[in-house]
Amino acid sequence: AILGPSGCGKSTLLRVVAGLLRANRGTVKIAGKDMDGVPPRDRGIGFVFQDYALFPKMTVRENVAFGLRVRGVPPGDRNRKTSEMLELVGLAEEADRAVETLSGGQRQRVALARALAVSPSLLLLDEPLSALDIKVRERLRREIAAVQKKVGITTLIVTHDQEEAMELGDRIAVMNDGRFEQVASPRDVYQAPATEFVAKFIGEVNILPGQLYRGSAYAGNLAIRMEGNGIPFHGGTVKVLLRPEDVTLLPPGIGKAGQTHARVTSVSWLGAHLRVEITTEEGYPLTALLQRSHPMVDRLSAGDTVRVAALRGSVLPDPLGANEPEYFL
Repeated sequence: AILGPSGCGKSTLLRVVAGLLRANRGTVKIAGKDMDGVPPRDRGIGFVFQDYALFPKMTVRENVAFGLRVRGVPPGDRNRKTSEMLELVGLAEEADRAVETLSGGQRQRVALARALAVSPSLLLLDEPLSALDIKVRERLRREIAAVQKKVGITTLIVTHDQEEAMELGDRIAVMNDGRFEQVASPRDVYQAPATEFVAKFIGEVNILPGQLYRGSAYAGNLAIRMEGNGIPFHGGTVKVLLRPEDVTLLPPGIGKAGQTHARVTSVSWLGAHLRVEITTEEGYPLTALLQRSHPMVDRLSAGDTVRVAALRGSVLPDPLGANEPEYFL
């Protein structure tokens, strides 16, 4: 999954891979073969565009069969392959409908079936779900994942949706201003971001000034067990990255070393979670997300004093120091 904000170069990169755009420098290799000079039709690529690019006056079957027809596949084989693809994406019963009568989600599946029908070695998906409402999007991304795993085709999906990238990507490349800031598994991108941009872009994060000491990071009195993210040193000033779900709240009182106290500034009920904004005794603002099963969920309100502990976090170097606490959504 290639993940990043609008305008960072994601779709441009996908078009370079497909041969629709020519790179100013660098090379594209597919299965070890240099694609320089190879036209798009000879790259073995299936492409699902953001707007699907279907033929509105054709039926579903005719759209899916189009790529096979222009490649000269015999009618019998073409019909068999088209039927297989429509069955795969759950549109066999819609085969003779005009695509202009379909819903957005159905059109997306037609575009996917058409791309897969030519048996590509590489499938490119350019924001395929961005035009759909959230419920349809959630359902279809699960369907895409199931289809992709069933056919076993290497796939590049471009998206600005973090959840989409986390669910579909075996690896995520986080892109910013034309460059990859990190390429890693979803777990590593989330728990051990390589840069501050990645930390802010993937989910919600508390960023605090801190110090490394004896294998832990300290933001004031709060100790954070670090997830490894390649920090090559064992001392000095750092930025501590702490996810809200890794902030633990406890009743006030004498706690263990590495804990601190804080004042609750606001409490919001989010259904599955309770969102609690706090300010530590050192003056650092933090956001905590508590599960509904947390013992303090029903008795927290603004003005309360709580004890704070951190489950895990990660750090980034901060060579200039951090005199003021920072907090980013």
